[in-house]
Amino acid sequence: MNMKRFKLEIGSIRIPYTPGLTGEDADGYAVGKAADRIRRITGADPENLRIAKKSIDARRGDIAFVYTVYGETVCGGRGAAKIRAAAEGGELRLHSDPAVIPVKGERPLTHSPVVVGFGPAGMFAGLLLAAEGYRPLILERGGSVEERCAAVDRFVRDGILDPECNIQFGAGGAGTFSDGKLTTRINDPLTAWVMETLHTLGAPEDILYKAKPHIGTDVLRRVVQNADEKIRSLGGEIRYRTAARRIGENRLTTTDGEIPFEALILATGHSARDTVGELIDAGFAVEAKPFSVGVRAEHLQRDIDEALFHEHAGDPTLGRGEYQLSYRRGDRGCYTFCMCPGGVVVPSASEEGGVVTNGMSERARDGVNANAAVCVSVHPSDFGGSPLEAIAFQRNLERRAFEAGGRNYAAPYQTVGDLMAGKRGTAFSRIVPTYRGGCVTPADFEKLMPPFVTEMLREGLADFGRKLKGYDDPAVPLTGIETRTSSPVRILRGEDGCAPGKAGIYPCGEGAGYAGGIVSAAVDGVRCALKLMAAHGPSPES
Repeated sequence: MNMKRFKLEIGSIRIPYTPGLTGEDADGYAVGKAADRIRRITGADPENLRIAKKSIDARRGDIAFVYTVYGETVCGGRGAAKIRAAAEGGELRLHSDPAVIPVKGERPLTHSPVVVGFGPAGMFAGLLLAAEGYRPLILERGGSVEERCAAVDRFVRDGILDPECNIQFGAGGAGTFSDGKLTTRINDPLTAWVMETLHTLGAPEDILYKAKPHIGTDVLRRVVQNADEKIRSLGGEIRYRTAARRIGENRLTTTDGEIPFEALILATGHSARDTVGELIDAGFAVEAKPFSVGVRAEHLQRDIDEALFHEHAGDPTLGRGEYQLSYRRGDRGCYTFCMCPGGVVVPSASEEGGVVTNGMSERARDGVNANAAVCVSVHPSDFGGSPLEAIAFQRNLERRAFEAGGRNYAAPYQTVGDLMAGKRGTAFSRIVPTYRGGCVTPADFEKLMPPFVTEMLREGLADFGRKLKGYDDPAVPLTGIETRTSSPVRILRGEDGCAPGKAGIYPCGEGAGYAGGIVSAAVDGVRCALKLMAAHGPSPES
């Protein structure tokens, strides 16, 4: 009999939560249930069982841990036939270990491939290219991790903005100063490889199986530094404080001189607005796309925990409560984004004279407040339809927020109660805004944002309050303005990954309009690197 090793995935294993149940106990029960199911289906003993995914389902007040477990078994004949039948019937799934196997082109590069931007997309493109012997040259307009930390601390403390090195620009991109959330809606086999790579770079092991994995900004900074060192150790080069200024025919002009290239991955991130204008002037095909704008809502973390876990709030087995809420009226949506348990609202401007908010949590998520963006969808018809008008729409809101805050990078804020009542912001009470340690100014969001935004915010917040108790509490502070949830433009690319009429130039990641978060941007970086390698072999000197 021909025996074969099968890699199996057993999903939808529910372990009800009970007080006193530890995470280790629940994990053990889940693995045991998976083993029983494999034996029942195959008649063979399972091997190498491990948890592939773990989440908490707190809907309807019945709390349960929900698992997917990976396992292996060796069988043939009738056992193998049973496995295939069970896979077809949905009782289990077959899976394979994550792997990236490049196909390399026959034409060798004369020059090292250039990667513009060292956010998640550029970082993962650089990691793969370096690992495959391409010796990439990576250019990042911002500073190293250490330099960024100093610049961001100075901005938070003193309100002194460095337009080239801040929460948006520098090693690791905007994600370096976030919760380090790795949740993604994309279903791409490259996702598992990205997660494995992050783990090898120092991210915690639980990112490999948690349904809502996060690294935490404090740990993520070390991961980014390790990625920097890994690329250099493989022959790559990274130049910080080097911004791309003009992309010509096989020649890139930067703030550090001209660089010849045959292949260039353009992964500038969603805030490189000057680059978008330069690309349009250079004849690149760029279009506007939908995006969102809104505010940061802050709740006491204990209130969120109690709303989700009720009398079990505070049990370390359940962890900090998280949520994701959405509301829709017609073609307009209002939704929560980038929820940061135990986090703070951070000043995220990258242009002088503008105020931008974002959220950040450290690994422990042990802050007093929880925060999330509450955003409203913006369609091209709302701003005129062109890419430059999309950028102008964002920029105008940021400048209004700067003026309303007092022109010193304080942020405008309004409580939910005041927004609902149509009143100018009044003093906050039991929930203290965390933006720059409470550096906020009462404002009227109706005077800052278009009517469709404030109308949808009111409707959305009321709906969220019905879904999650206390979400629309009148005391909840709303800090503005959130404008950088995603890129407002898309740089078009063809099946070969290149911009039309721009051979060898690969628009990539969130800034090019093909991703929306750390993982999806990293996956797109890998995808673009694979396209580049399929067209070119490494330089013989490599």
